[in-house]
Amino acid sequence: MVRRAGETVWIDGDRIVEAAPNDGEAAPNTLIDGRGLYLMRGLTDMHVHLWDQVELGAYLAHGVTQIRNLSGMPFHLRLAQEIESGSVVGPRLVTSGPILNSTGANFQIIHERVETADEARAAVHRQHAAGFRTLKVYSNLSREAYEAIRDEARELDMEIMGHSPEGRRGPGVPVQAPFDIAFEELLDDGFVTFEHVETIAWHGLRNRRDLDAMRALAARLAASKAVVDPTLVAFYNLLRVAETKGEFVNGSDMQLLNPLVVAQEAPNYARWAAEDVETARADFAFYQAATAALHQAGVRLVAGSDSGIFANAPGVSLIDELDLMVDAGLTPAQALGAATANAALTLEADDSGGLVRPGVRADLILLDADPTKDMSALRRPVAVIAAGRLQDRAALDALLAAARAPDMTRTIANVSEGLKAQGGDPSAVLGP
Repeated sequence: MVRRAGETVWIDGDRIVEAAPNDGEAAPNTLIDGRGLYLMRGLTDMHVHLWDQVELGAYLAHGVTQIRNLSGMPFHLRLAQEIESGSVVGPRLVTSGPILNSTGANFQIIHERVETADEARAAVHRQHAAGFRTLKVYSNLSREAYEAIRDEARELDMEIMGHSPEGRRGPGVPVQAPFDIAFEELLDDGFVTFEHVETIAWHGLRNRRDLDAMRALAARLAASKAVVDPTLVAFYNLLRVAETKGEFVNGSDMQLLNPLVVAQEAPNYARWAAEDVETARADFAFYQAATAALHQAGVRLVAGSDSGIFANAPGVSLIDELDLMVDAGLTPAQALGAATANAALTLEADDSGGLVRPGVRADLILLDADPTKDMSALRRPVAVIAAGRLQDRAALDALLAAARAPDMTRTIANVSEGLKAQGGDPSAVLGP
């Protein structure tokens, strides 16, 4: 994962072409002296919400060279191409389409509402025609809508990932009555990733805090070759708001969140500032134990931050996630593997093991300490190379500063276009 001393890594375009001991060859046009530093693959954040392109700088500044956006809008497709061409500086961007959901407790105005099989099929074809190739499904999807999405995705060779669909939620669900769609039904449906360990505990365990049952469920997930994105930091930040009676949202990292998000999340900040702290702590302790059970069972874990919503700041939240995975029982190397090798294997079938080796994309981080011994080095990389393009510390600091001042006119245009494309009403979020 970390390159050995006395070697030179050669980059041509966006690819590593050689990684070998120094042999006295002539220096390339650009030479980066990494003596005394540590070189590793860039990090992938598998769960973000991106609203404006300047937020990209916050990811690069923390060594994140690839992000997976999970609430797609038309601007994400354009932005991905601009990053690829080099006209916009940022991590590689992959994106799902708009979130597909039915009416229910977890429906949000940004979701694309589908209730029937016909509506679901039409939405899948609309997203495919727009250029999306990954579908994000959500908790409240009705059985008929979810099964139509699944079947159309197979026909169109599209991927499915997201929250596990529960079906219509009737009285007494989940404690007195089972979910309409049992969690186990989904295990052979080809999900690329299941998102959020708390969603797995809610749906797969019917919200029981039963570690033995979690271990048994983890074994079934492992047998099905499922990939899980725990996003521990998403719940941890809810807990931190509760513990600080809301003061956490005034921290400096919150300046990296888009102001539109901060305004929309105000009711949630107030709610969590008033939550029972001990209950939230107990819930979080179970989610960490559940993550450990998944890891021990052999489930492939990837690392996502759910950044860009609530109090999950871009970039830094992924480093928090890695720390929380270590607290749950993974070694630093295993946590780093979740954000490098496991992400590559999941997104690209890249079996390079997270190594810096010829043929892989030149997404690299230079650090002043060995991250397998001191992960705090990830919080301020010496330099980042994204698709072969170098950003030294001064450039990263400039990108980080720019990320604190998003273009609100552009943000509003992005969201308005997205809502219109999926048949929503922009005024419901942005006002008349």
